Amino acid sequence: MASLSLRIDLDPGGRIGPGKIELLEKIAAFGSISAAGRAMDMSYRRAWELVEEINTIFGKPVVECQAGGRRGGGARLTALGLALVTRFRAVERAAALAAADHLAALQVEVERPAPPEAAPEPPAA
Repeated sequence: MASLSLRIDLDPGGRIGPGKIELLEKIAAFGSISAAGRAMDMSYRRAWELVEEINTIFGKPVVECQAGGRRGGGARLTALGLALVTRFRAVERAAALAAADHLAALQVEVERPAPPEAAPEPPAA
């Protein structure tokens, strides 16, 4: 079935898409940047770079980190991080709903067999 993938381009030059949102969702679920990265087959370094990129885009933290210790460290989404995930998923749902009929029509075209090729016409004499 045809589906829609969404990326939001923010001024100046920031981009938020399904990968960054999934990372934030996994940080919220696991309470850890490293665990979120592992769940996405991503290094801790790459996960941390993406979090820092999002922080830079918004000019404030989307993830709060707690230093390790006896209980270990951790991470959680800030109010902005939670709002970002919620708003992105809402835009994604609205876009998918608005595009549903068009996506279905495109899928029908993909599944429709191609018409048989006509025999070539002989060259003119």
